Amino acid sequence: MIRSGQVLFLFLLLAACGSAQAKCIPFEEAPQKIGDETCVRGTVVGVTESQSGTWFLNFCDDYKTCPFSVVVFAKNLKDVGDVRQLAGRTIEIFGKIRSYHGRAEIILRESRQLRGEAAKLPPAPKTYDVSRRGRYRAKAPYVPGEQKPKRATARSSTTLTHDPQPADPAEEEKDPKN
Repeated sequence: MIRSGQVLFLFLLLAACGSAQAKCIPFEEAPQKIGDETCVRGTVVGVTESQSGTWFLNFCDDYKTCPFSVVVFAKNLKDVGDVRQLAGRTIEIFGKIRSYHGRAEIILRESRQLRGEAAKLPPAPKTYDVSRRGRYRAKAPYVPGEQKPKRATARSSTTLTHDPQPADPAEEEKDPKN
């Protein structure tokens, strides 16, 4: 049977663990916590997208010298939401801090890694097609039985197997196919 003293001890232990997890560190301290799962707090100065469709939340004006950033891969946007809405907002993000090219980062995979008001992101726009890597255009619908037009490849458009018009009319008479 559990005594009331044990219940009180367990309650205090759980409360202490919950408050330790709730404390967020400033983004400047993130490089000292590489490998740890923790909460990082900072104001998002800018949100940028790479050509591959990966999004970056930058906490400094010059991202190259910033000690910390948040990365959102295109495949995770449906689970995270419209990250563009985070520009100019102070966020708290929970996750494992990793080192990438000498800088600390957290990979944002789902919206529940965000705390507070930032966790209420609207969904990514329906016109944003993650399979097209950042190009804001929906694909043409698939119609069963419809053939896709074939595109000419560089090899087939530049390689000729037979010259249709010989340069010398005398060669035309020697050609056994005519």
